[in-house]
Amino acid sequence: MRILIAGFQHETNTFAPSKTAYDDFVRGGAFPAMARGADVLAMRDVNIPIGGFIRAMEGPRTELVPVIWAGATPAAHVTRDAFERIANEIVASARDSDFDGIYLDLHGAMVCEHDDDGEGELLARLRAVVGPKVPIVASLDLHANVTRRMLEVADALVAYRTYPHEDMAEAGERASGLMTRLLTRGARLQRAARRLPFLIPVNGMCTMLEPAQGTYRALASAEATHNAALSFAPGFPAADFPECGGVVWGYGDDARIEGAVADLTHHIVSREAEWAVPLLAPEEAVRQAMAIAAKATRPVVIADTQDNPGGGGDSNTTGMLRALVACDAREAAIGLMVDGAAARAAHEAGAGHDITLPLGGQSGGDPPFHATFRVEQLSDGRCRYDGPMMNGKLTDAGPSARLSLGGVQIVVSTYKDQMLDRNLYRMAGVQPEQMKILVNKSSVHFRADFQPIAEAILVAKAPGPLRADPADFPWTRLAPGMRLRPLGPAFQAP
Repeated sequence: MRILIAGFQHETNTFAPSKTAYDDFVRGGAFPAMARGADVLAMRDVNIPIGGFIRAMEGPRTELVPVIWAGATPAAHVTRDAFERIANEIVASARDSDFDGIYLDLHGAMVCEHDDDGEGELLARLRAVVGPKVPIVASLDLHANVTRRMLEVADALVAYRTYPHEDMAEAGERASGLMTRLLTRGARLQRAARRLPFLIPVNGMCTMLEPAQGTYRALASAEATHNAALSFAPGFPAADFPECGGVVWGYGDDARIEGAVADLTHHIVSREAEWAVPLLAPEEAVRQAMAIAAKATRPVVIADTQDNPGGGGDSNTTGMLRALVACDAREAAIGLMVDGAAARAAHEAGAGHDITLPLGGQSGGDPPFHATFRVEQLSDGRCRYDGPMMNGKLTDAGPSARLSLGGVQIVVSTYKDQMLDRNLYRMAGVQPEQMKILVNKSSVHFRADFQPIAEAILVAKAPGPLRADPADFPWTRLAPGMRLRPLGPAFQAP
């Protein structure tokens, strides 16, 4: 069997301040850097979907033909240039050779300058080239905004089941099972799908907590009972287009799949109120953290969720830094604060010197923080992830530094990277286990590596473009009647 494999990942926040260009995919950022040919096969041991697919499918009876793998840190719309260059490379490869199947490692929430549904467009172009008989299977992120076109064009789609995404490679393995099933039977599976009537806050999707944890247990149970392949993507509630939101779907051999999808959808909707999330104002979060930390032996972690670079933030808003300083927090650290100019100034001054500058605030979420900081340590910004999320990934945050102001340590970097691995603190000299308070610019992914060391985890609502309450977004194009939060008001077109 000759199977084309490729990856094209982007989670688009249409309200974010910075668009996503081709060079962002070249560098990768939160993802591995762009790879082609044999370099794609070398990703077999990385915890990403294509790695799991490669490991599951490689063997004497299968020829995997790698084309390209490209992913970029979540931000605003993918530019037309970036989409066309990467999509055309994949489609041209499918056109120029015969394949028994096509596997794609996709996100499912890509919005382009010229198309609301990037994945649906790519899948449609591939289908037009290979015809109706070649199976096209794709893995999707748990935050996919699954569209009707994606479901109709692909033979099978399968989503992650954990957030933090510890099962990315497992999703690739499940995709390989569906690919084998399709190639063996020579016919399409029966499909069923249902869309949720309300948007789910990103923080409420964490599968380490209820109700998401119980929902995925119910999914696995229903899958076994009905001999089906089920998926639930709660969606990415920061993309202003009509098909934003959660979807339940599945594949089976007969009409029983309709009942399985209906039952799981009912399970989710009947618990609508449980998907809401309590949020704290910045200083309230710091005060609570200080009170807990005073009697604890482990750090209290605060999620600076609205400036999460994994959801479109530029990781430079200063609301939580202001709160730490205003509350005179001690043995506290915050990261990553992305400010290339501040990082350069720190390197020019050198460790042990003071620098006076405006820190952060470039994305416009709030103003820069003007102060005199002590340069404590310099770093090249390079480290390896040792935590569960993308274990083994090498990252390069660019020239970085640890600045201090009073009792607060600030890890400043040149490039964006979500604070989801403790080594991002360590590369600048912060030992996270020894701190009283850690403020992470992340929403949920940090829990995989930080929850084991945390006394408590709080969620703060400080400035940033990833609104923790989706009802706070200035929606214009949602599906009429979609509730903007669990049990919240329904969207009405302006």
